[in-house]
Amino acid sequence: MARVVTVHGIGKQTLGEATLRKEWLPALNDGLQHNGAADRLGEADVTVAFYGNLFRPEGEFLTTGDPPYTAVDVAEGFEQELLLAWWTSAAESDPAVVPPDADTLVATPRSVQAALRALSGSRFFAGVALRAMVFDLKQVHRYLTDPDVRAQALTRVAEQITEDTRVVVAHSLGSVVAYEALCARPGHQVRALVTIGSPLGIPHLILHRLQPSPLRFGQQPRGVWPGSEDRLVWTNLADAGDVVALVKDLRPAFGERVRCAIVHNGAHAHDASAYLTDRLCGQAIADGLA
Repeated sequence: MARVVTVHGIGKQTLGEATLRKEWLPALNDGLQHNGAADRLGEADVTVAFYGNLFRPEGEFLTTGDPPYTAVDVAEGFEQELLLAWWTSAAESDPAVVPPDADTLVATPRSVQAALRALSGSRFFAGVALRAMVFDLKQVHRYLTDPDVRAQALTRVAEQITEDTRVVVAHSLGSVVAYEALCARPGHQVRALVTIGSPLGIPHLILHRLQPSPLRFGQQPRGVWPGSEDRLVWTNLADAGDVVALVKDLRPAFGERVRCAIVHNGAHAHDASAYLTDRLCGQAIADGLA
């Protein structure tokens, strides 16, 4: 069975296992090579835990692509709050993005439109259609609030993690799914969890909604460790301009054992391949395979 299990992020609903393996496998090997590791991964070494089609609408004749979402489809509460967080984060890292006013709450159609308009002009969301941006919001929301979708996604990831699995590499929303799947499998043999572009540290919106629920240390919630404290090494990589990875340092949320690093992905801050080819990603994977 595969030594490395990969878990994709948001926006992959029209792809599949074979498509993603074709994209990820060369990038994984580039990261290993950039780190100077002798090990290389073959087709049999890597599997993709695919859950994206859980969010794909059923096909109908004469329709294509994602649902034709507009600003009015951004739901109150979670989706509006996450949209505002993305806007704030984009403004902090991209001078071209006008920041929201200090007292702005994305709670009206006009303010939602302003947020989407600002993000569409950012480097991060360049080329992303408005309906796709809204669809991404809804994917995160649905995973966290729809028990059936969550259970199916977790099952798909958990089924790929076997006694032979030594490394789990998880991107974006996939890092949330992978974290919860590992927590639900006590005694697993995974030695390295590598999270890239992860939203796991976002308080209230993500961290407080995790399963199992974070423990409390005074006023600070602390997520449980997703494996053996003696065996599992967790490495988290984030680009400074990655809007999805709002909280770059996961140590306050999960403890000092998380190895956190800032990497530089250029214009494609959230792109999985850019993360995978980084030397530090290769090092984390090589350490888990050793």
